[in-house]
Amino acid sequence: MALIAVQDFTCTLYQVKNHICRITLNRPERRNALNHRAYAEIEAAFRHASADPDIRCVIVTGADPSFCSGEDVKEMMTGEARAEPATPRVTFEPTPAAMAVIECDKPVIAAVNGPAVGWGMELALYADIRIASEKAIFAELFIKRGLVCDVGGFWKLPGIVGTAKAAELLFTGDPVKAKDAEKIGLVSQITAHQDIVRAAEYMAGRIASNPPLALMAMKQGLRKATPGDPRELGAWAIEQIYRLFGTEDHKEGVKSFLEKRAPVFVGR
Repeated sequence: MALIAVQDFTCTLYQVKNHICRITLNRPERRNALNHRAYAEIEAAFRHASADPDIRCVIVTGADPSFCSGEDVKEMMTGEARAEPATPRVTFEPTPAAMAVIECDKPVIAAVNGPAVGWGMELALYADIRIASEKAIFAELFIKRGLVCDVGGFWKLPGIVGTAKAAELLFTGDPVKAKDAEKIGLVSQITAHQDIVRAAEYMAGRIASNPPLALMAMKQGLRKATPGDPRELGAWAIEQIYRLFGTEDHKEGVKSFLEKRAPVFVGR
């Protein structure tokens, strides 16, 4: 399937200035929750930015009040929107949007201006550098829905915060506020909320002033230095997610969220 052209984006803003590309998730009325179109536009945006020789650094952020609240639960996580459990003939592939960010050859800065939860936290993890506003909150909420995370939680999070802390965040799904995120190394710095984009642009400008070919080589080297194959791991994660979609616990996780009550899991 051909990538969506940037001029046709409806869920995302794509802006380029002074060798810096700013990609803004733009569904503020849904707290930048992701539907199929938004996922496709993230993939297209990062593929375009990676291929554009004029771009030397990428900033990803969200339209206030959120960075990204994960998947649009009402649109994508209800039982009617899910396929049946996997069969042996299903071919599993990593999330295209995730691989587009991971494989982007330009340095990526996440300007986390608010909640980054579920796949929103995954998106922040795919970035090379994370800057948080004082209103930022991070949470790997997948366990609360009876699912596993995407490749970011498995491939990137342990290297950022350490294996034990990553396990804590993944197993509990507990939220992490900006100050605590800085303490565990999840973010590089915290800014006042109104200064988040300015701070990201300042850092991006410092990065973009360096020679672009060396920047690309540096980015590729960092990717090679991260253990494991993200494509293989991503395909495995998608297989597990697909399998878990068919469980009673997943349905209870979604139902309890929509009904705003505590879930009751049964192990089926």
